[in-house]
Amino acid sequence: MKITIEVPDDIANALQEKWPDMPRGLLESLALEGYRCGALGDGQLRRLLGFETRFEVHAFLNEHDVPLNYSMEDLEHDREVAKRLGIV
Repeated sequence: MKITIEVPDDIANALQEKWPDMPRGLLESLALEGYRCGALGDGQLRRLLGFETRFEVHAFLNEHDVPLNYSMEDLEHDREVAKRLGIV
């Protein structure tokens, strides 16, 4: 889906000072808020931002002080996988 928004010039100028690549800045802000509110998961965030690995997603979230949405079920799953792989 392609989305077009209109931004008043003074606001666009203020944003452009913060984000020289304004479309990317807006996309990242949308992605962060989508993740924070639970609308987007790790995989969706990775695809939206063009990251190749979940580690890039985690670094991006860490860079923006956004905690991982990681549940006890996720932890148990990771433990089981680690056991099966002989890592633990």
